[in-house]
Amino acid sequence: MPALAKPEPEIVLEDVWEYIPESSQELALAAPCHHILYHGARGPGKTDTQLMRFRRNVGIGYGSYWRGVIFDRKYKNLDDLILKSKRWFPRFDDGAKFLESASSYKWVWPTGEELLFRAFEKPDDYWNYHGQEFPFIGWNELCKYPNLDAYETMMSCNRSSWTQEKDSPIDGETGEYLVPQIPLEVFSTTNPYGPGHNAVKERFIDPVPAGEVLEVTTKVFHPALKKDVDITKTQVAIFGSYKENIYLSPEYVAELEKISDPNKRKAWLEGDWDITAGGALDDVYRKHLHVIPRFPVPAGWRVDRSMDWGSSHPCSIGWWAEANGEEATVILGDGSVVSFCPPAGTLVQIGELYFAESMTKNVGLRLGPTAIAEKIIAYEIKLMEDGWIAEQPWPGPADNQIRNVTDSESDTIETKFSNAGVRWTDSDKAKGSRKIGLELMRDRLRAVFDDPEEPALYFMENCLASIATLPPLPRNEDDMDDVDTTAVDHPYDMVRYRVLKGWNRIATALKFTMPS
Repeated sequence: MPALAKPEPEIVLEDVWEYIPESSQELALAAPCHHILYHGARGPGKTDTQLMRFRRNVGIGYGSYWRGVIFDRKYKNLDDLILKSKRWFPRFDDGAKFLESASSYKWVWPTGEELLFRAFEKPDDYWNYHGQEFPFIGWNELCKYPNLDAYETMMSCNRSSWTQEKDSPIDGETGEYLVPQIPLEVFSTTNPYGPGHNAVKERFIDPVPAGEVLEVTTKVFHPALKKDVDITKTQVAIFGSYKENIYLSPEYVAELEKISDPNKRKAWLEGDWDITAGGALDDVYRKHLHVIPRFPVPAGWRVDRSMDWGSSHPCSIGWWAEANGEEATVILGDGSVVSFCPPAGTLVQIGELYFAESMTKNVGLRLGPTAIAEKIIAYEIKLMEDGWIAEQPWPGPADNQIRNVTDSESDTIETKFSNAGVRWTDSDKAKGSRKIGLELMRDRLRAVFDDPEEPALYFMENCLASIATLPPLPRNEDDMDDVDTTAVDHPYDMVRYRVLKGWNRIATALKFTMPS
């Protein structure tokens, strides 16, 4: 579809295209889409545009139905946005008032419209808005969020009970509706970089070029028509540059030019998404080096498993081969045969089971330990039958919560696993183990390309959950030596438990320095 081509009238107000947009601000205001990401460098006026995107539908006839909310992870981060709204909105001289009490924190108009400013820090904050209607939802700096769970959950509130048929006045002469159908909009601003860089890039940047509208059609049941209909939703990513903003101080640009971190500089000055985004692992992970073909594990290598337990949350189980210096034979896709002889102590994930609704959701399949144990046993039998391993794997570390006693009359999760024939060892959850585990994992990944004589970390190509979820895993913005635990971190924890096993034995070889 051409970039921002004029849509059919029912998608957007007919008068939106009375002019040809020339700047990214005009494009972002006029974009006829449901989901709009206004991104790029710092300084093109993204915040002002977000405010005006809401304001353009005030006073045209929706009244209290035109209700919006703009989110950030922290209330303090809304200060600049609110300050700019106080500069802009009074200029319309329409009686708008800002209510500053903690329970309000919103703009209200005499005609009934409201724009709220709220903090949305964790997915459970959704329940503060469950059942409410917000035809306009804004996200300030979307890359602050480690994933798009909050964004997607709030889509259940992106609705309105206003309809032309029951709410719009009609022209007595022509019989036409005087107020257009109320739009549903999600308008987000962001720069590249930050905890959610990879998630936002995957959703908005990678699918289509900047400025091109992406259409997604879904068949749904129409309650009024009592039949299935095709509903098309649209999204667009609009790039903005500081070079467009004639009011931007050159001194501000000079400060951006002096940023020493090359990735942050490219992100904030150029709006470049093809950077290392400051994630927990993405700067040391190289898919073409760390992901390897499957091969039969030499009989002398130790094989065991590790697990991050979950039921309502995902459960991740990985099988590991630890190299002993013996050479393995790998058959490549073209039929050629190569030798693989990594340093002793190198870990290779050779298999996995991942019980989750999808790779991007923190939602498990609610399976109990007995059911999962049966699947583990079947998986290990299959590994042996197909010749990938020579004998049954050894028990390995599992999340210690499986040993928690929740009911004096019930067996622990560990006991239920054991009764079903699957045993586990303790995982290292000593003080500092989370940070140590992250650094050990980074050192092992780095060893593949930077220090090939030291123990490394590889993933066979069939370990899809690890391959999909480890690279985009963000750091914790409040503690950069740890990962963001609200992200999809279950395969990561599974890997971390295995990497931590016997870490004192490996740490010297990895030249590891324990974080303070």
